[in-house]
Amino acid sequence: MFDAVFHVPFGAIGVRLSNGSIGQLVYLPQGVEALPARSVIAKKLERQLRRYLHNPNAKFDVPLDEAGSPFQQRVWAAIAAIPSGEVRSYGQIARQVGSAPRAVGQACGANWFPLVIPCHRVIAAGGIGGFGGTAPGQESEGDGFHLRVKRWLLSHEGANDERLLA
Repeated sequence: MFDAVFHVPFGAIGVRLSNGSIGQLVYLPQGVEALPARSVIAKKLERQLRRYLHNPNAKFDVPLDEAGSPFQQRVWAAIAAIPSGEVRSYGQIARQVGSAPRAVGQACGANWFPLVIPCHRVIAAGGIGGFGGTAPGQESEGDGFHLRVKRWLLSHEGANDERLLA
């Protein structure tokens, strides 16, 4: 199912490769068995991931497979430009790309490369917002794993926007 699985403080990250690049990254819960990187690309991602975990300002520059519609790619480019430790609202990104906040949220939910394209840095106008396809308030319907990941990543990066406390 995955070409590599890396353990991280909030669980694990599953890596799927495609056409000599990263095809998809998936957040996985604790307890998933690690799978060592065997390809050059997966090993490069692992080094960059470890660097990010040590220094949240570290950048990713692994090749990503072609994915998403032209609109999603515009949203993802805007998200990729958000510096570590900062957040933007869905509305701010929507104004930047000439769209609506809900469409930006849907593009975030369709992001195949979380962390590399840091959709965790996009929040709602009045709070943390959704993450990984989980909307605010839905965490009571499951275990809240994805929102815990988002909170961990934002904390790791030192984001301290008052909307995160709502």
